[in-house]
This record gives sequence, C-alpha cells and structure tokens, in this order.
Amino acid sequence: MRYHDEEWGTPLHSDQKVFEKISLEGFQAGLSWITILRRRPAFRSAFSRFDIDAVAAFTEADVERLVTDASIIRHRGKITAVISNARITQNLIAEQGDGALDRLLWASAPDVPAPRPHSVADFVATTPESAELSKTLRTLGFRFVGPTTMYALMQSAGVVDDHVEGCFRASSGQFGPTETASGA
Repeated sequence: MRYHDEEWGTPLHSDQKVFEKISLEGFQAGLSWITILRRRPAFRSAFSRFDIDAVAAFTEADVERLVTDASIIRHRGKITAVISNARITQNLIAEQGDGALDRLLWASAPDVPAPRPHSVADFVATTPESAELSKTLRTLGFRFVGPTTMYALMQSAGVVDDHVEGCFRASSGQFGPTETASGA
C-alpha cells in the first residue's frame, strides 16, 4: 500500500532513477513485485545504489559475489543483464548527453491517454507503446526489457496513469511530462 500511495505512478526522471527501475523491473520478471520491494534496499546496496558508472565497471568477480548474495535475487542472467544494461546506458549518455535514458522512456508515452481502468481487472499487460519501447531498448542491446516488463516500468514511472477510477492517486493533470511531485 505504501508503495502505491507514495511512489507508484509518480512521474520519474533522471537516467539513474530510470536505470534503477529498469533493473528492478527486470529482476521482477517471473516474481511478485512485493518480493522486489522487500529486497530493494539490498539491491541498492549490492548494485552501488544503481550508479550507472559504478555498475558498468562491475567485473566477473562482482557477478560471482552477487550470485551468492542471498539478500537479492541470485539469477545470473538478470545480474549480468543489469551490468550490460549499465554499459549500454553509459554509451547512450555519452552519445546523447545526460537525460538520454530518461528521454527514451518518456518518448514512449502514448499520444492519447488510455481510458482509466475501472478495476484491476481492466489492466492490460502490454500496449503498442510498451512493445515499441521494448523493441527500441532491445535494438540498443538491453536485456530483460520485454513488452510486459516495459509496461510495468511505464506504469511505475508515471509514463502512463493506470490508477483505477476513484483512486486518490489518479492524475488530475497535476503533473506534466517533465515534472515530478516535488516539482523537480
């Protein structure tokens, strides 16, 4: 509840924050989100607070350390994907400047918002926009970024507002595409 009430769906910006969300959403694949939330502090510690440059510098020794760390999800493929994705993000920022990953995510926002869901049963797992974001990221070399995972990212990062009708968090237009709750 706290995650929903304070974080989920709030517009998220910055390459580091988007990289963290992509990483955590990738770890979530096949698991419940609560499993990831409960381990988020451990993930942040294990992955240098998702500092892109620090993670990009991880070595095979770091991979071996992480696959034995019981405080996180010890999936070698997901661990190596985060490191590889950090290196790709580093290159993207080098080529396109700060905010490149953030801009890539927000470019996937639908031109016209979908109708607000009336209940959880109305949620969709993917959209054409999440499929396109997935394709773009995969073309760059990102891993664990399938269309369903990317739609979950879009929801959690506020790119789409899927709070159900009547939810106190449902947007009333208070956030624009480049604003956050704190105005940053």
